[in-house]
Amino acid sequence: MMNQKMKRNQSILTIISFLVLLFHLVPFYILVTTALKAKGDFSSKWVFPREWNVQNFSEVWHSANLGPAFVNTAIITVFSALLLIFFGSMAAYPMARRQTRLNKFFYYLFISIMIIPPLTALVPLYKLVVNIGMMNTYEVAVLNNVAAYMPLTIFLYAGFIRSTIPKELEEAAKIDGASTLGTFFRIVFPLLKPVTASILIISCVYIWNDYQFAIFFLQDKSMHTITVTLASFFGTNQNNLNLVASAAILAMLPMTILFLFLQKYFIAGLSAGSVKG
Repeated sequence: MMNQKMKRNQSILTIISFLVLLFHLVPFYILVTTALKAKGDFSSKWVFPREWNVQNFSEVWHSANLGPAFVNTAIITVFSALLLIFFGSMAAYPMARRQTRLNKFFYYLFISIMIIPPLTALVPLYKLVVNIGMMNTYEVAVLNNVAAYMPLTIFLYAGFIRSTIPKELEEAAKIDGASTLGTFFRIVFPLLKPVTASILIISCVYIWNDYQFAIFFLQDKSMHTITVTLASFFGTNQNNLNLVASAAILAMLPMTILFLFLQKYFIAGLSAGSVKG
């Protein structure tokens, strides 16, 4: 009786999971069918085109000038992610291991910052950036993203270190004469691979898709990111849905590839890193 009930519950969960998967795949299917249609093809969005018009991708790449936008976005995303991982992990390590009042204060300060919407600081931040002459630079975009996602990075790293990495490994390294930095980089940091993958996916997706800050601080056309470029392209090509869909697929491709490479670490790192110490 119990086995039958468990099998029935498992079947129900399987059906629900399939429906959820289908719900998420339907928009992607419509996007792909639209992107592969020829210009002037107004057939149903549910019907897959008989002939794939892959020239849409090359056409939109040149007409929307996506090359420079991809380069700008890649530079900002990569350097932001590297700084988040390097400084975030180093800041989280003492907060996770040394429970002093000062460390606890800074830890909870970072956690409290997470509830503040970043856009609330837009006006004073904009005035500051203008006054110091950093408009339309990679530096302002990178530093802004690092500041925005550093609290979450520290939160995940600290939780992962507390819940996953045993202190005995660090104590053994110190007995062998390793310094604090040596212990961190040789023993602790290599074990942070799961949570690092989670942080990479979360931060890179948000940074790659950032629009609100990019439109304010990167106003020069040569500094436009992929989201700003696509917004302009969509506005002038509302009737060319095949080109719009092709541009959307190209924009989402890098982050999709990143997720596919790091997905096996994602759930483990996110669940362990979110444990409150």
